Amino acid sequence: MGFSQERLETALQSTLRLGCDQTPFTVHIFNRLVSTNQTLWELIDQGAGAGTVAIASQQTAGRGQWGRQWQSQPGGLYLSLAIEPRLPASQSAQLTLCSAWGIAAALREWGIPVSLKWPNDLILAERKLGGILTETRVHQGKIAKAVVGVGINWANEVPETGINLQSFCTEEVCPSIASLEMLAAVTLRGLASGYQFLAEKGIAELLPAYCAFLTSLGKPIVVEGRQGVVVGVSSQGELQVRFHADPAGSEICLQPGTIALGYKY
Repeated sequence: MGFSQERLETALQSTLRLGCDQTPFTVHIFNRLVSTNQTLWELIDQGAGAGTVAIASQQTAGRGQWGRQWQSQPGGLYLSLAIEPRLPASQSAQLTLCSAWGIAAALREWGIPVSLKWPNDLILAERKLGGILTETRVHQGKIAKAVVGVGINWANEVPETGINLQSFCTEEVCPSIASLEMLAAVTLRGLASGYQFLAEKGIAELLPAYCAFLTSLGKPIVVEGRQGVVVGVSSQGELQVRFHADPAGSEICLQPGTIALGYKY
């Protein structure tokens, strides 16, 4: 049975209990695409606005962070959401942070104990459940348009380091997310609530909420042979590390992509 727009609309109504505004979504469903992000940018070029969503049953060239390929086999959730954040271009990392936090918080509302691996991975039972890829277009120093792409393992095959929700969920655990459409609805509500949180409360309040879900917070880390501990995330999305050996307790900020963190802590 394919992805059903009718079931998705029903699921979106049922997820309003998450406390998010009734964000209007215009959903386009496809069987097979190169990439939902790519297709959504094409729709934006044709006039689609904020709240437009592209969902695919399968991607032939799904992308993760840093150009890595995201395995997009049938049975997973692959969607992209268009937003118009009007943030300064220098704050683009905040879109990834609020998206990751929003989805994790939404899934936790439905009984799934998701954590975050900095900066953009969804973690469940010490394995990767999903990931986020944010792309932007800038005009006069501000982000005019953004596309937030999300991939979450539902019933698809996953590598050894991955996990899908159907293998985790039982009748006792997360029984409310019983379909791919419900997972899509929870994810979209999470994206909307995450951006709403950032827009209304700002990055100063978002960062503690994000770090509360962070698997590496307070954990040891080695940077260029120096022993340190993860102490937080900056407003630019950098990982903050404090070194043990330095009597002054010096800290550094690591850009995403400069260090690899494991899924297990």
